[in-house]
Amino acid sequence: MEDVLEIYALPYDSEVPLICMDEKPFYFVVDEVEPIDMSVNHPKLEDYSYKCVGSCSVFMFVEPLRGWRHVEAQGRRTKLDWAHQIERLLLEFYPKALKVRLVMDNLNTHGLGSLYEAFSADKARSLARRLELHYTPKHGSWLNVAECELSALSRQCLDRRIPNIETLNGQLVAWEKDRNGDVKQINWHFTTKQARGKLKHLYPNL
Repeated sequence: MEDVLEIYALPYDSEVPLICMDEKPFYFVVDEVEPIDMSVNHPKLEDYSYKCVGSCSVFMFVEPLRGWRHVEAQGRRTKLDWAHQIERLLLEFYPKALKVRLVMDNLNTHGLGSLYEAFSADKARSLARRLELHYTPKHGSWLNVAECELSALSRQCLDRRIPNIETLNGQLVAWEKDRNGDVKQINWHFTTKQARGKLKHLYPNL
């Protein structure tokens, strides 16, 4: 916990940016069974019945101090899917960064070994060399800023019926563009000192 809190307390550094990453697993895409057309007297209505088309995972990257985020839906969230998301993060979004500090939970797919399963050893090593991994503790996902951003996404974009992953990604692009355009920054205030006081029951008694 203190490792993540210390990272959050660091000043903004464009050469070594702080990125938070999280996933929303098992988002179900659903379609209408009997669509109800709009009319002059009625807005769009939804029948109570629907059909589940499938499920997907939503990947979220957030740079809190810059007010930037990227969100994308994928059919799965395997080690290879995570590795390709990291490749895009480093090579497309942050090609000039010397190193990226990445905060995320300790899921078994979230490790440097996933890069070696997805890419050649040389490429995997070049990507791994630019990563500085920081894991949130067990039962400490609230420490991940990306989880907070996923909560906002769920309320603002995902709380409705979306029939397929293509439509979903189109909606995610629109949400991301609007959110980034407003430069919605996230300033973390909970410090290590506060943690040692308010969460002292989590510390061992010596």
